[in-house]
Amino acid sequence: MQIQPGDFEARQHWQSSGFANTDLDFLLKQNGLDHVVLAGMRANTCIESTARYAVELGYHTTMLTDAVGAFNMREMEAAVEIDYPVISHNVLSTDEFIELIE
Repeated sequence: MQIQPGDFEARQHWQSSGFANTDLDFLLKQNGLDHVVLAGMRANTCIESTARYAVELGYHTTMLTDAVGAFNMREMEAAVEIDYPVISHNVLSTDEFIELIE
């Protein structure tokens, strides 16, 4: 994925969460956004941490099960099958998500 015109980028990312020590919450609120969809690397650390933080901040949070990665399948399975359903509002495949937004 490449940043596109009109996209915004959170700055000062230090740890696992995309929210902690960044301006992401400010940028989302400034633009009237209250839903986040998470994908990326690492399913069981960065993605999970960002999701937990998003939910605590009041964002409707969707996790994409086939758009995340981990260092091994045990980490992936634990994150996707056990943690994501507890943390987030929606746990979907990318196909399911695309179908919902079309």
